[in-house]
Amino acid sequence: MIGSQFLHSRKVVCFIYILAMFMASLDGTIVYVALPTIGEDLGVSSADLSGVTVWYLVGVAAILPIAGWLGDRFGSKKIFLSALSLFTIASIICGLVQTVGLLNIARFIQGLGGGMLAPIGMAMIFRTFSVEERPKVSRSLVLPIAIAPALGPVVGGLILEILSWQWIFFINVPIGVIAIVIGMFYLTEQQVESVGKMDWKGFVLIVIGYPLLMFSLTQGSSRGWTSIEILSSAICGLLLVSVFILHAINKEKPIMDVKLLSESTFRKVSILSFFAVGGLQSLLFIFPIMYQQAVGATALESGIVVFIEAIGLMLASRIIPISLKKLGVYRVILFGFLGACICFIIMSIVGPFANPWVLRILLFTIGLTLGHSVIAMQYTTFTNITSENMSKATTLFNVQNRLGAAIGISMIASLLIVLQDGAESIMNPIPYQISIFVAALFLAISFILTFKNRHIIKRSDKQSNRDTIKGEKAG
Repeated sequence: MIGSQFLHSRKVVCFIYILAMFMASLDGTIVYVALPTIGEDLGVSSADLSGVTVWYLVGVAAILPIAGWLGDRFGSKKIFLSALSLFTIASIICGLVQTVGLLNIARFIQGLGGGMLAPIGMAMIFRTFSVEERPKVSRSLVLPIAIAPALGPVVGGLILEILSWQWIFFINVPIGVIAIVIGMFYLTEQQVESVGKMDWKGFVLIVIGYPLLMFSLTQGSSRGWTSIEILSSAICGLLLVSVFILHAINKEKPIMDVKLLSESTFRKVSILSFFAVGGLQSLLFIFPIMYQQAVGATALESGIVVFIEAIGLMLASRIIPISLKKLGVYRVILFGFLGACICFIIMSIVGPFANPWVLRILLFTIGLTLGHSVIAMQYTTFTNITSENMSKATTLFNVQNRLGAAIGISMIASLLIVLQDGAESIMNPIPYQISIFVAALFLAISFILTFKNRHIIKRSDKQSNRDTIKGEKAG
């Protein structure tokens, strides 16, 4: 039983956020393992089930840009619990349907719920905790986002062995119900009074443009970059998003405020995060494919190996207070990127047939080093963002991170396809090694930009330290 002292404290906000993000992040990868089984049960091929992942991503992309506005307008608690309810109900529907078409519709609805959880949840967290408290809080926030995707293939494989594919979706239900019930009674409402009227022009531009852009990026490698549907989606998406940016710059209160990027710390660290997410997601995409196709491992075996990266991140979340105290934010971010980049390069050299323990150590070290950078960036990003603008900032931050992940994965997937066309077999390790090396370039860019922007990051670190001292004196 959860004690009343815990429930009446601010920790309940973190607890609900962790539950919600763990559920949504787990769902993102657990489905991949089940696609062949779902296809066999519904009488379709795995290729025909691409919509199961595509429509979820489209749902996320459709709602994500306006999530911050919805939270400010109607209240963070209402929207967050509504998102949880939508995701949970859609999970039940996913497990009950018997046709691919209905499953795609349910996944789209699930994406609408899942897309609101991260920006609204982050805004609630950063409004609840002061700047000096955020380093400690950020350690907990990053765990579900990092551990759940790595756990997905492992949990998915176990469910398929013991139960049925329907439980891939039903597993979300108890988690969602627990989070909803606790949230109903113990979350406090957060609402911005001066949110302004609905920006309908901006709404139409971004809700159509961003999903089209994300669709072209995530599907370009599999459907062909020169196909009519991908080219038209990419061109229309870019055009609509570009028009939205111009509109948002000139609009006093746009539905997604890109003018927040004028704040130097938020802009610079967001760019670092963009490339870091692109590099990490590229590796998490390519490594399981390499390990299964080149080595011949099962999805469960590759999932267990990848989970070692999450263990490294868990350790990073525990020791980062010591690292920050000894090195400061700038050096933690810089050395984290450097260490992860070196590990990527070593992995690209040794390849999939290296001693398994070498690969495990590299993955663990990537989690440890990149975990330091990600956690330090997460609270540094919002140092100078006011409470009133927090929902808008977290929405913008999540939109650009999703874009970074999509660009990174699409580049690596396209490169792998091109390289494998000239290879004798999918067991040839060279295409995978080159792809991992290219993924390392994302982290190299983050490292260079961190060094280039060291004065801004150091200034932000000093501001955080001053706030911490003030907080300690006030206490």
